[in-house]
Amino acid sequence: MSNYSDNKKAIEQFRKELKSMLGDISDIDVRCLNKAVNIGLGDVKRNTPVDTGFMRKRWHTTPAIKSKDGVTKSLANPADYASYVNDGHRIVDKTGRTTGFVDGQFMLEGAIHKVDKSLKREFEKEVERVNRKHDK
Repeated sequence: MSNYSDNKKAIEQFRKELKSMLGDISDIDVRCLNKAVNIGLGDVKRNTPVDTGFMRKRWHTTPAIKSKDGVTKSLANPADYASYVNDGHRIVDKTGRTTGFVDGQFMLEGAIHKVDKSLKREFEKEVERVNRKHDK
């Protein structure tokens, strides 16, 4: 007796499950990156010093872009003076002489650290979710 038909059914079922799992896996990187960068966005906004509120409002993220090298998403602030507040800057008098230095707030670096930690945690949660969904 041949078990050809049983094997064929099992192989077809395996292919179907594999295609379903691959579909879920292909979206994990984008979903995790979006969640992690949004956590970073909240952190950088909370830690941005407020004078007028303009710089805090200008923080934004770009859409996630998939390429053959991976997925990228940016956290940016187009306010002209954002880099000076983040990184620090020198103080210059009217003659052009440096009279001091203002330390940076480094709120972007703090947010990047949060994104890194969140990305690992979100990726682990997504992999577990896919495994549970496919009984692995």
